[in-house]
Amino acid sequence: QLQLVESGGGLVQPGGSLRLSCVVSGSTLDYPAIGWIRQAPGKEREEISCISSSDGNTYEADSVKGRFTISRDNAKDAVFLEMNSLKPEDTGVYYCAAFPPLVRTSTVEAMCNPDGGGHMGKIIWGNGTQVTVSS
Repeated sequence: QLQLVESGGGLVQPGGSLRLSCVVSGSTLDYPAIGWIRQAPGKEREEISCISSSDGNTYEADSVKGRFTISRDNAKDAVFLEMNSLKPEDTGVYYCAAFPPLVRTSTVEAMCNPDGGGHMGKIIWGNGTQVTVSS
């Protein structure tokens, strides 16, 4: 059974930085993409970033582009989200998730869209880590 454990969240002032980690245990052969999904208070969940296992291609949402960077360390079985220039609107619970293949080959963005449908199997979620950006 694949398991994902997030860490690295916390309280940070606007303009600050955090690095989230997602440690993956178990085989990821059936999960070609790992992504970060944000659940902000009173808002719908949002796909923040995604990385493809096969080619390393990435996706970042427009709301975080240029500020957040996703990366993967296969030796450590971990995926990271480097977050810079944080804003109060970045506040929320950040979930790491492993996504099964799509029925139809599509974009990296679609691979990690939890609400887009078309995944051939169950999405595996971590428990989330809280990020609060406030002065």
